[in-house]
Amino acid sequence: MTETKTRRRGAELEDAILRAAADELTEAGYPGLTMERVAQRAGTNKNTIYRRWPNRAALGVAAYRHLAEDTLRPPDTGDLREDALALLRAVNCGASSPAAQILRGLLAGVSDDPDLLAQLHEQAGDGGTTAWLTLLDRAVARGEAPPESLHPRVATVALTLLRNEYLTRGLTTVDDGVLVEIVDEVYLPLIRGRRAGA
Repeated sequence: MTETKTRRRGAELEDAILRAAADELTEAGYPGLTMERVAQRAGTNKNTIYRRWPNRAALGVAAYRHLAEDTLRPPDTGDLREDALALLRAVNCGASSPAAQILRGLLAGVSDDPDLLAQLHEQAGDGGTTAWLTLLDRAVARGEAPPESLHPRVATVALTLLRNEYLTRGLTTVDDGVLVEIVDEVYLPLIRGRRAGA
């Protein structure tokens, strides 16, 4: 599907390119991702894409991140436990989402493309940190969590444990009881136990 070239700049242009790349990844997988097809779909030219992303690996991972961030917004229920559960449940349900399918395709392409592995480590390493830090920042403002808990590794512990379930058990989704256990037995005690000097 080709769109007519229009004059766009900045965030609007980047959004169009990343959405086009995500569409290509969904339809053709990482092996079928080309700068030319993305440029055609986004209604721009290859040079514009190369100025922002040096290769298809960088573009593919950026498209995944853009899609994942776009579909996963931090909840704001007014309660840390409920927010954490809601976010974990969204991730867990999202395991069959387009973003998850794209990520699986990218991971499958790692063995054939060393640039892809490097880009996954560099760009996707944040692993949803922004959403979790936002959630935690709100909890700190409400007095539910100490400011010392605002650390990326601490904020994403629940997500890391969920991903571990996927990897070690070969699952695409886990039972809700596991999510509750992650939040109640690990995440909340860790967050609440963070104090200055601790």
